[in-house]
Amino acid sequence: MTAAPIPFSARHIGPSVNDVRAMLATIGVPSVETLISQAVPRSIRLDLPLNLPTPASEAEALAELSAMMVKNTVLKSFIGAGYHGVHVPPVIQRNMFENPAWYTAYTPYQAEISQGRLEMLFNFQTLVAELTGLPVASASLLDEATAVAEAVGIALRHHRDKRTKVALAGTPHPQTLDVVRTRAEPLGTEVDGETIDDNTAALLVSWPDTFGVYGDHKAAIEKARAAGALVVFIADPLALTLTDAPAKLGADIAVGPMQRFGVPMGFGGPHAAYCAVSDKLTRLMPGRLVGQSTD
Repeated sequence: MTAAPIPFSARHIGPSVNDVRAMLATIGVPSVETLISQAVPRSIRLDLPLNLPTPASEAEALAELSAMMVKNTVLKSFIGAGYHGVHVPPVIQRNMFENPAWYTAYTPYQAEISQGRLEMLFNFQTLVAELTGLPVASASLLDEATAVAEAVGIALRHHRDKRTKVALAGTPHPQTLDVVRTRAEPLGTEVDGETIDDNTAALLVSWPDTFGVYGDHKAAIEKARAAGALVVFIADPLALTLTDAPAKLGADIAVGPMQRFGVPMGFGGPHAAYCAVSDKLTRLMPGRLVGQSTD
């Protein structure tokens, strides 16, 4: 007599049938059902089958979900703080945002089979370098807040952790400041406002700030450079197409969000950030660099 076939889920999901038998024998329980009855309190156990409707076809399910979704009211977002509604060209939406090969892939590890992605990342780095005026740009970081925290880390490493203060010029977005302070606290670093002295590792310049103001930070930048602190610009990359490049204004590091370049808000993320530095800081950069070789 042929044994009953093993269900698909038992063959491919979780431990095998033999593994289950061995585990049950080890704990002295005859079956998984018995184990559940002994482990799950009766007060929270559901003995009845789930009250689910009959299975629906894909078309039926989509029609039912669409009928629910048309009841939503799409409102204008006034949150701002680095998140902006953008126009997404259909060719980009279809071939990139709706193509998992792009958004599920991290910086490639198998470079020899990832030439297309590597070229795209190299072009991204080139764009960032041109916008910021800084010679070295990485293949992106996670978001603006994380990138600013990483920039502070670069400054601390540059000073070999001998400086413990970070100054501000302009008001960063609240979430950016929160992340920077979260990262700074366990490192014994103080984010203290506008005070600049010989213990200042970095000056964070918001360009523009969270209120959309382009302040005159020339005096603060000159003071920071005189004190030996690094100047970090938190710059809107779309605005950099119209304003002076951070490097021209005295930046050693420039970071900012890339959501501005046609990336949907996606309920707040995920969005990439850029990071560009001067030559002397290349070895201290987080993330990866994609270089171009010449045969």
